[in-house]
Amino acid sequence: MSIFIACILFIIGLAVLVYGAQWLVSGASHIAKKLGVSSLIIGLTIVAFGTSMPELVVSVYSAWTGASEIALGNVVGSNIANILLILGVASIIVPMKVSASTVRWEIPFALLASLAVLVMGSDALLGESTSGLISRGDGIILLGFFAIFMYYIFALAKHHAPVKEDHGASKVSMSSAKATALVVGGLGGLIIGGKLLVDSAVTIAVAAGLSETVIGLTVVAVGTSLPEFATSVVAAMKKQMDIAIGNIVGSSIFNVFWILGVSAIISPLPAVGGFAVDALVMIGATLLLFVALYIGKKSLIERWQGVLFIFVYVAYVVYLLV
Repeated sequence: MSIFIACILFIIGLAVLVYGAQWLVSGASHIAKKLGVSSLIIGLTIVAFGTSMPELVVSVYSAWTGASEIALGNVVGSNIANILLILGVASIIVPMKVSASTVRWEIPFALLASLAVLVMGSDALLGESTSGLISRGDGIILLGFFAIFMYYIFALAKHHAPVKEDHGASKVSMSSAKATALVVGGLGGLIIGGKLLVDSAVTIAVAAGLSETVIGLTVVAVGTSLPEFATSVVAAMKKQMDIAIGNIVGSSIFNVFWILGVSAIISPLPAVGGFAVDALVMIGATLLLFVALYIGKKSLIERWQGVLFIFVYVAYVVYLLV
């Protein structure tokens, strides 16, 4: 692929990604209104699962083909980018109001997921073996946690007060078929746009003389999080805070309990190199999000906190490079 074609595909991929995110947010918010379900629940389920598709494809394919280290690194790296980078950017655009249920339940679920990864992959540190390994048994346990999380979501939806359509905008509502088409089309756009963007960016990076290590830590690591990035930023701009937050927190939970669980069952995942440090950074990012909601204005991620998130992420990347 020539540099010229790569640049064209990069622009096309970016456009498809942005439009896909807009369709997904619009369709999902309309479905929420039609079903009488809160936008937060839609963000934690349909949107979160959809934007996690690139991580699912990459991790499962990596485990299937024997590249198990990529599967684990993809999940951990994506979760770190989700909270520190994506939520940081989104909160700089618009300060993010976080619902009480997210603070009490969903964020602790994400913290539990991060702790589970650290414990399961720290066999060497615990003296149980010479190297860390997330086994098939660990994968089954992770899927068990996922089942518990989904039970919680369905219980939350069942007991949540119905959402009434309001404002004059409700008069311009779209049909259920059109809203569903927007969600499906948006998910397709996120996957296709993300692939075009990552592939073309890798080509440009190689032509620029960047090492494979730098490419992996930047383009590939952030690449699978591009759907979450586009969706949360668009949702923030449209003032759909619950979808933006639910997307990030839900994706982080899906990545560990669902994607890592399935990948480990396909092939045990070795936790090598600086795994412990990366897992601790993932835990630290989740704790930072939790603490941020009690500093300053309660349950609000302010712009200065978003800047802090991005600074921590940049420092992490610099640490990896050094």
